[in-house]
Amino acid sequence: MRVIVVGGGVVGTMHAWQAVQRGHEVVQIEREAEARGASLRNFGQIWVSGRAGGEELDTALRARELWERIGAEVPGLGFRAIGSLTPVRNAREYAVAEAAAARPDAAARGYELVTAEEARAVNPALRGAFEAALWCERDAAVEPRTAQLHLREALRASGRYTFLPGREVRDLAGPAAVRDDHGQVHHGDAVVLATGAWLSGLVRELAPELPVRRVRLQMMQTAPLGEPLTTSVADADSFRYYPAYRSEALDVLNAEQAQTPVAAAHKMQLLMVQRQDGGLTIGDTHEYEHPFAFDTLEDPYDHLTEVVESFLGRPLPKIRHRWAGVYAQCTDTSRVVHRQQVGEGVWLVTGPGGRGMTCSPAIAETTANELGW
Repeated sequence: MRVIVVGGGVVGTMHAWQAVQRGHEVVQIEREAEARGASLRNFGQIWVSGRAGGEELDTALRARELWERIGAEVPGLGFRAIGSLTPVRNAREYAVAEAAAARPDAAARGYELVTAEEARAVNPALRGAFEAALWCERDAAVEPRTAQLHLREALRASGRYTFLPGREVRDLAGPAAVRDDHGQVHHGDAVVLATGAWLSGLVRELAPELPVRRVRLQMMQTAPLGEPLTTSVADADSFRYYPAYRSEALDVLNAEQAQTPVAAAHKMQLLMVQRQDGGLTIGDTHEYEHPFAFDTLEDPYDHLTEVVESFLGRPLPKIRHRWAGVYAQCTDTSRVVHRQQVGEGVWLVTGPGGRGMTCSPAIAETTANELGW
């Protein structure tokens, strides 16, 4: 079987991985010289803890299992089973964490409510003031800026994989066939369009009523911290954002403890992960209204710096990079992904939103199973 994958991001690359693992030949086409979208501009978190129950949690847990398995085969991914800590500072935040730890699926997520002293034993870099923390053992991390590169190296070693960068697919050229902007036609037995937030051009022609929206976010990365940050770190604003934390306690938090004006205006939460070079990736904001701003704003970065420094109990290292990214999210946010046949032998897979890095291995596995690869 020959599979054509359009899109060089993590969702597309995981579809290529699934096909090659099942003994098939793959041609992967990417319009840039390298993928430059949300697959690189993210935390690299394998984020199980905040996922909604049911299909979303099942997908995230299966993906976590697959990431660990693939990480053992491809050490360059930098897979690390680091878990996460969400420090809480007062009774309202503590009540939300306590409700989360009492969920029926808390054990599957690895939830445990720990004291501040226990949190610091897990992550000594958290020297700031907080009362307790929600520990989530199942969370993990990879290196987002290099993951696709190492996956492609492993795929090439199979002898059944070809990567074609700098080519934009313009139209369908028959059953399970696409034509690129070099005029070359690529024939296969199946085509997967995994184009991420690129929803114009051919995607719009094939699926004009796509139930997917684009979301913009801002993030930053620091110089090396100078010590290990042994877990990823979130703040209590993440309780407001992730569906796993919905509870009566969260309703009280939302009613009685407002976000800061900057955090509320930019729909913010703190997520922070240390990269293998020691730097910290920190974010993020959420912007939904089009057209998106073309510039980055400083107030959100100032807010994030203040929150991080309060947890670390020390000044943040110098900021080396600031960026904005855009990802595609199903308008029905309870859906993990939008998967649609858009032509004979052609399927569109898009819209995982901020779950793309976490869930991509399981999303690709489901596609492969449903298409009978």
